[in-house]
Amino acid sequence: MALHHLHTAVCALLLLAGALSSVACRQDEVRTLSESLDRALADKSDYDARKEARINELRRMRAIPEITPHQEYDINTELYREFKKYRLDSAIRYIERNVTLGRQLDNQQYIIESELRLARLYSSSGMSIEARTILESIDPATLPGTLRHIYYRACSQFYQHYAALTDKSGYNLVAQQYTDSMLLAGQTHTLRYRLAAAGRYSEYMPADSVEKALLRLFNEIPPEDSHHAEAAYMLGNFYYECGDESNARKYYLLSALTDVRLSIKENASFQALAVLFYNDGNLAQAFKYSQAAIEDALFSKVQFRTAQMSELYSIISASHQAKEVKSKNKLQYYLALISILSAVLVLLFAFVFRQMRKLYRVKEELSRINGELARLNDELAEKNEQLSEANTIKMQYIARFFDLCSMYIDKMDDYRKRLKKLAQDQKYDLLYRQLKSTSMLETEQGELYKNFDAIFLNLYPSFVEDFNALLNEDERIKLRSKNLLNKELRIYALLRLGITDSVKIASFLRCSLSTVYNYRTKIRNKASVSRETFEKMVMKIGSNRHSEG
Repeated sequence: MALHHLHTAVCALLLLAGALSSVACRQDEVRTLSESLDRALADKSDYDARKEARINELRRMRAIPEITPHQEYDINTELYREFKKYRLDSAIRYIERNVTLGRQLDNQQYIIESELRLARLYSSSGMSIEARTILESIDPATLPGTLRHIYYRACSQFYQHYAALTDKSGYNLVAQQYTDSMLLAGQTHTLRYRLAAAGRYSEYMPADSVEKALLRLFNEIPPEDSHHAEAAYMLGNFYYECGDESNARKYYLLSALTDVRLSIKENASFQALAVLFYNDGNLAQAFKYSQAAIEDALFSKVQFRTAQMSELYSIISASHQAKEVKSKNKLQYYLALISILSAVLVLLFAFVFRQMRKLYRVKEELSRINGELARLNDELAEKNEQLSEANTIKMQYIARFFDLCSMYIDKMDDYRKRLKKLAQDQKYDLLYRQLKSTSMLETEQGELYKNFDAIFLNLYPSFVEDFNALLNEDERIKLRSKNLLNKELRIYALLRLGITDSVKIASFLRCSLSTVYNYRTKIRNKASVSRETFEKMVMKIGSNRHSEG
């Protein structure tokens, strides 16, 4: 009897040891897969580059002038397969072209096949109305078996995506009904049928049968096939629903690893991993995988994935940041504690006294630097006040310029009244002489230019000197009066004020447009800097002075 109890106890211990060993091995396997996924994420750009290389090769084939419409259709289909889980907008573009080719060739197989693919792409990209319009325009009863299978799959995906975008779970029931119709019409020998059947019938089959079916599928599909990632994801979902989170994590990692290596951007594995790690409290990994998921969704432009991830990403990101802040505060606390302990040790050991004195001197230096910074801040405030004053002065000059304009308008009105009086008094000879004379116009024009020059040179007192510095030494402009500009300088003064339209410059200076062009070309030819940058440098004259206040 005693030997029997001893034998039972030994067996129980062996079973317990075996179970613990199995758990440890599984944990090591998950850790290894996680590290492999992190390395794959670091090399993501390399995998994407290989994907782009395949795409570019197909594009080069498509660009061959001699290809027939049927050949272009086949190449577009290959490009669609490359793009459909990579970049939706590109996939849409090539399938839209296939619809056009099908109509040109009057090939109903091409048309229906392409429209059904287009409906699936539209629903993934959030174009629900366009997808629904295509699906409602097709009568499944008129379709052959292969296309009817594709039609029901497109309808199922449409309602799945619509449920994700609208957050209405009722559409998932409609999607399941279409999945059932797809399976009834199905191509039973295809991987797509077997994956769909395993996912749909898992609700009615024993768990061990579902597990065996999914594992058989997973092991049959090579890792370079995108269905490998899908089978791994379905296994992850199965184990997650069974409460086996360790195996769920393993197969989600395998699915994500395949997604990265095949550049599959339309994926769900990263989202599932983010949820698992978030629930386990591993916020760093959860944040990393949620970030990968949202980046892939945005890159591929899969609208329903973006909608699914947005809220989750916000929650995980906020939790991750809060943990980072908490860790930082804890670190600061420990640093402070260590500093206090160090100070106590310094008091206990006399030879550290010298270091303490050095620390004191450093603090004094920091205090001095802080004082210097305070002084510089005061100077900066003073400079800002000066800049504000300079801006006020500039506004006053602008107001003065508008006052001059108003004064000229009043003068013109007085001149008009005088002419009107001469006309009323029938002094036509005097009226004619007044109209013929240009003395007033010349006087007022000269006065306008004089005021313009004075205002401009008050705004930019070093303009002439700085402008000459941009010219060759023997071509520099010498003015008869330091308060007046010549026509060439007035053209560039107007440019400095932001008036770059030559027509407006010609109107202001009362000269022809060709004269303005000739003056500008002539001056650029005299420049000591490149002709292309000359006028840009003129536009910067006086900028430093104003910025310095």
